[in-house]
Formats: sequence, C-alpha cells, structure tokens
Amino acid sequence: MTEQPIATYPPMVAILRGVTPEEIIPVAEAVYRGGFRYIEVPLNSPQPLESIARLVEHFGDRACCGAGTVTGEQQVEELAAVGAQLIVSPNCDPLVIRSSLKRGMVSMPGVLSPTEAFSAIAAGASFLKLFPAASQGPDYVKNLKAVLPRHIRLLAVGGINLDNMAEFFRAGIEGFGIGGDLYKPGRAVDDVSKLAGAYMEKFAELHSDG
Repeated sequence: MTEQPIATYPPMVAILRGVTPEEIIPVAEAVYRGGFRYIEVPLNSPQPLESIARLVEHFGDRACCGAGTVTGEQQVEELAAVGAQLIVSPNCDPLVIRSSLKRGMVSMPGVLSPTEAFSAIAAGASFLKLFPAASQGPDYVKNLKAVLPRHIRLLAVGGINLDNMAEFFRAGIEGFGIGGDLYKPGRAVDDVSKLAGAYMEKFAELHSDG
C-alpha cells in the first residue's frame, strides 16, 4: 500500500460494526457514494475477514479498506493475508503499529493520554484516534493538540455526530470516525447513503469555514 490514502483521502472513517459479508458491498457502496474513502469493518463483526476480503476485491485502490478493533500482531497478519489496507485499534500497541506499517498498511491506533499518543508516534503512526472522544470533550483536544507534532492527524472517534463535529474541529481535530450514527445493522442502505453524504458535507463545510 502506498502513501496515497494519507495524502489524498479526507480523514473520515466509516465504521461498519456488525455488517455481514452478504451486506458489506451494498453498505460500503452507500458510504462510498456519500464520500467516505476509509472503510472499517471491526473484528467483532460477523465473519469480518470475509467482509474485508470482499471489500478489497470490490474497491481495489478506490478506497482504503480494512479492520477495526485490531489488538494483536496475529490479527494484523491475518488481515494482511486478505489484502486489508487499514488497521484501526481501540488502544495503543506499538507492536501492532509497527507490524501494520511494515506491511504497508495505514495504522490508526487509539490513544487517550499524551503518553499513549507519543508512544504511537514513536512507533511510526501518523494518524491518532482519540477514543473515546465525546467523553473527553473539545477542551481536552485543545490541551492534547498543544503538545502534538504538527504533522500528526488527530481523529475523534466515539460519540461523534453531526451536532458536535464543529466544536471538535475548532478544537483541532482533523478527522472523524463515524460508527453507530452512520451505520447499524438493519439500517436501510439508502438511509446510510444519505447519512454518509450529510457527514461529508459537514466535513467540507467545516474546512471551507476554517
């Protein structure tokens, strides 16, 4: 995997927790049509490796597809075997980060404290996933951003919705991971597509205003 996704894709991650292999392509197409280019299937979804393999085959280089809730090196190896390009974790494990980057994958480790953030940076991460973001709030983001290197992209994940994106953006967040407010099992594909479009419109609006 090249650096193309980091360089060109908007840092917005569609988190498709609970999606099945049978549903993955229509649901992923819905978020893709809305403008998302990072597509994550958490490993606690049904048959996640099968879903990710189908994603990779379907999208190729048009999107950066992979897994969330990745907590171990063995999982990284299994994901690399099905062509995953994206590794998202709820925690900061330098071994997972280095293993992902070694295989040319995009790594988005979860961090909460400055200690975890700098541990992730030392391991080579360019993206940091602040999780859970909503429970910390924008003021926490401002304090954390004050000490992070400028090239690091901080994404807010956990409790993010259309109503609170702006305050997190103003605090210094560069991107977002959107889960249950975008997709949940049973939601109609057309509704997912509309929500994806609304999130990407909001993201573009924030950047144009900024």
